[in-house]
Amino acid sequence: MSPAVPRLVERAFANPWLLLSLTCLFWGGNVVAAREAIGEISPMTLVTGRWALASVVLLAGARRAFVADWPVLAPHWPRLFLTGFFGFTAYHTLYYVSAHYTPGLHIAILQGATPVLVFIGAWLLWKTPVALAQAIGCLLTLTGVVLVGARGDFSQLAAMQFNIGDIALLVASIFYAGYSLALRFRPAASPLGFFVALALVALITSLPLLGYELAIGETFWPSAKGLVILAYVAIFPTLLSQMFFIRGVELIGPGRAALFYNLTPALGAIFATVFLHEQFEIYHITALVLVIGGVVMAEKLGRR
Repeated sequence: MSPAVPRLVERAFANPWLLLSLTCLFWGGNVVAAREAIGEISPMTLVTGRWALASVVLLAGARRAFVADWPVLAPHWPRLFLTGFFGFTAYHTLYYVSAHYTPGLHIAILQGATPVLVFIGAWLLWKTPVALAQAIGCLLTLTGVVLVGARGDFSQLAAMQFNIGDIALLVASIFYAGYSLALRFRPAASPLGFFVALALVALITSLPLLGYELAIGETFWPSAKGLVILAYVAIFPTLLSQMFFIRGVELIGPGRAALFYNLTPALGAIFATVFLHEQFEIYHITALVLVIGGVVMAEKLGRR
């Protein structure tokens, strides 16, 4: 291997903007993976397989970090269990199930509400001070979410004609927001050791759901395309994204790193249009501007 290659990797791993942009790129690609998985691999096979592959790779490469952190992690297993279940297992189960009922564009835009849900949760739990710009930003983002749920027609709200996939995705976003808030009480372990623990929890807690899917006859062996999708979600949105995000937070802090999440719905919407050939309607553009603009206003102007 040329000496220039390790130096290039080292420089890339020291660039938070590159790492966090790649993280959002991979998360955006998960929108396409979720839709393309329909008929190729069942949702729980995808969830369990994702965390099985991730756990094998993590234990092979980060076993020492996990063992070293075990004395710190062990007393917190009930909390780790809940964090891993809601943040990873439940979130991804609802995410992939929702793809059977709602377009990729909706998946991309609705998941953009997560940062504002985190903000609202922090206010409800810890009475975090609310600036006017933050309140307006939350309102804009939630308006964008409602616009997507109403398919651009607010008259649907009165009739409660919500798509079940949209509702599942919003519940998933609430779970992930709860997971993000729970990270405030993360044990004093290394980020890598902590991630290994959550990956193992996600794998274990996915097994009963896989058993239920098998019992109702919805599980099927993945096709060749399904195996490619499984490999993608295990490597890119799971392993690389988490490692890149952890490193990015280490370099520039969680507040600045959180702003990069705004790229995820935008990239996901672009991917849904390009790769899934979904039609970009006016209300999609409006909702995307409201969601991303609201989060930026809440984070950037509100903090200022």
